[in-house]
Amino acid sequence: MSDRSPTDHESDDTMILQLFKKTKNLDLERTYRAPIETVWRAWTEPDMLRQWWGPEKTFVPECEVDLSIGGRIYIVMEAGEEMGKYQGTRWPMAGTFTQIDDRARLTYDARSWTEGEEEGSTIEHVNDITLTERDGQTHVQLHITITNIGAKAKMAAFGMKWGYKAQLDKLEKLLS
Repeated sequence: MSDRSPTDHESDDTMILQLFKKTKNLDLERTYRAPIETVWRAWTEPDMLRQWWGPEKTFVPECEVDLSIGGRIYIVMEAGEEMGKYQGTRWPMAGTFTQIDDRARLTYDARSWTEGEEEGSTIEHVNDITLTERDGQTHVQLHITITNIGAKAKMAAFGMKWGYKAQLDKLEKLLS
């Protein structure tokens, strides 16, 4: 016989909801041994962006950047062979630039989803990237505000911080 009362399940649900509320704002910072111009290009030029976007074992088959206010950013991550049963799974992100301060700040509204499961798997977020240079190094601050999480996307939203950390590691390798 279980010691749990019927309300214990409700409190578990409340705890999970609070956990996800805590991940609504993600803040990551890195300092790279590269000039600000190079780091800016890594965030804004498709050929550079596709080299580091996404965690290990993924690649970017599609990448578009229209670097203008109202312009589009569109990146598709795809699971590589090393991801086993997930191989071939695609995760698009489509966004619109809302702020661009040349070599200093990029902000875009975006939505990310699992291809073929857009309904229910979409995460809506705002990404705000700030760059500052000091002594030939560039400090990057990434602030992500998650504004909506689809019913099937809760675990993906929970893993976003890990995913962004992994891709910032890949950016470091690219810049070194």
